[in-house]
Amino acid sequence: MSKKAKSDYLIQSVSRALDLLEAFSAKEAALGVTELARKLKLHKNNVFRLLATLETRGYVEQDKETERYRLGAKVYEIAAVFLQHLDLRRQVRPYLESLAAKSGETTYLAVLERTSAVYVDMVECEQAVRVAPRLGRRFPAVVTAAGQALLAGLPRAQQEEAAAGQAEPGKILDRLARVAAAGYAVDQEECEPGVVAVAAPVHDLARRVAGAVECGAPAFRWTLDRLKGELAPLVAGAASQIEAGLGLRPGAP
Repeated sequence: MSKKAKSDYLIQSVSRALDLLEAFSAKEAALGVTELARKLKLHKNNVFRLLATLETRGYVEQDKETERYRLGAKVYEIAAVFLQHLDLRRQVRPYLESLAAKSGETTYLAVLERTSAVYVDMVECEQAVRVAPRLGRRFPAVVTAAGQALLAGLPRAQQEEAAAGQAEPGKILDRLARVAAAGYAVDQEECEPGVVAVAAPVHDLARRVAGAVECGAPAFRWTLDRLKGELAPLVAGAASQIEAGLGLRPGAP
């Protein structure tokens, strides 16, 4: 049986809503219902329903005087997240490369999306036996070293949200407190069998956790003592170097 193309799964209403958002441009920043109906080749009633839905979610807003619509704040929020990740990747990349060379293992940059750790960049090591790439993958933050490093600096309420639904949430919260005190997190085959990892948080100029640097390796190459004694200082050092590169001074408030 042949596999369907992704285009076969398109939802027409979602596609039309995206067409509507893409109708706005720098030259046409504000559009009325009639203009949008003409551009999209849709009946005005359909356009109005799409606009009403998008407006309730903050993706468009209406000027009460002209009754024309423009893109809403939610669009800019999403764009800001994308640009933040893109810029962070660009700045962190040289440090990932350096860490991979020093450790001999694969390195990653991960960011937090609600309660998940998402791996947005990686530098693969040259070892014949290495961990499977995590680039683009998403894991519950509490089960990965990177995720724990990301969560450890957050308010208690956000940590509780991430721990909710997991086995023994109290122990998870205690562990996050220990990670915060140590400055790094260790994963001993908790996320994936046969894989160990060490991660440290990266803070931005506002002292918010912007991402986490992680070094992952096959478990047979690293005992717990080596992870803590050798790999953790390398990873924490890379995180500190990244923060310095971002302009954050050690000990800055």
